[in-house]
Amino acid sequence: MTTQNIQYTQCPCCGSFRISRSLTAKDFTVSGEEFEIWECGDCTLRFTQNVPNAASIWPYYQSAAYVSHSDTREGLINRLYHFVREYTLKSKIKLVCAATQLRKGKLLDVGAGTGAFANAMSKAGWEVTGLEPDETARKNAEAKYTLVLQSSETLYSLDEEQFDAITMWHVLEHVHDLQGYLEKFHGVLKQNGKLIIAVPNYTSYDAKLYHDSWAAYDVPRHLYHFSPHSMETLAAFKGFTVKDFRPMWFDSFYVCMLSEKYKYGRGNMMAAFLNGLVSNIKAMRNNKKCSSVIYVLEKNS
Repeated sequence: MTTQNIQYTQCPCCGSFRISRSLTAKDFTVSGEEFEIWECGDCTLRFTQNVPNAASIWPYYQSAAYVSHSDTREGLINRLYHFVREYTLKSKIKLVCAATQLRKGKLLDVGAGTGAFANAMSKAGWEVTGLEPDETARKNAEAKYTLVLQSSETLYSLDEEQFDAITMWHVLEHVHDLQGYLEKFHGVLKQNGKLIIAVPNYTSYDAKLYHDSWAAYDVPRHLYHFSPHSMETLAAFKGFTVKDFRPMWFDSFYVCMLSEKYKYGRGNMMAAFLNGLVSNIKAMRNNKKCSSVIYVLEKNS
């Protein structure tokens, strides 16, 4: 694919120049290309080097298997994804209400995909604004839920201090304007508003087990690969405090199923289940070791 790539000379999170190559990962979903992943020696963020810029990356999302845009149920893994999603939607609603201590409020859902969570929150009584960059996903959201999602560029024109909560479910790792998004989130949240971010965790057991075949690296679509320390660093730079770390227990199984396929060329369901289970057991005493972590950030006053 012909692209314009970004060559980082300093960390996109903390700005440190102490960056170096960590590993090389393959795009198993679309292109088959390989991309280097570098790591910051200060904040420990990992990031995809020579990543396509915002105008060039869209071809890497053009796959019927990319479930968050297509809502496909083709294949066992995608069917399991939908089954689990119905359960996790309820837990996400409870989390937002608990974090904000509100039963109803104003929510901004960024990277709304095909609208499942935005629809669930709306039905729960919340006033929801949903943003989604992909036109196909927006059309699917309107067809399925009669939701009118707005393009991501709308974020920059939103009024200040209007939302009680902002949610990003596996979205921040895709955002080119990392610093700009966090600054805007701080502005549009009410005082003590909550920013809830779910991202993969490369310090988890399953990430170390599968190494360069770990599915959650998902290069080049995942621009950043967060550790808990890097998220806390980013939050502090942008006027937030991380108040809580929540586990996403199902993610380890989903990621391990894909990783088995990537690493060995076939999906070994038993091995994937066992590896996901071990990853979760190792994270039970420390949520910061979970395959994916939900960070609850509070806007500093």
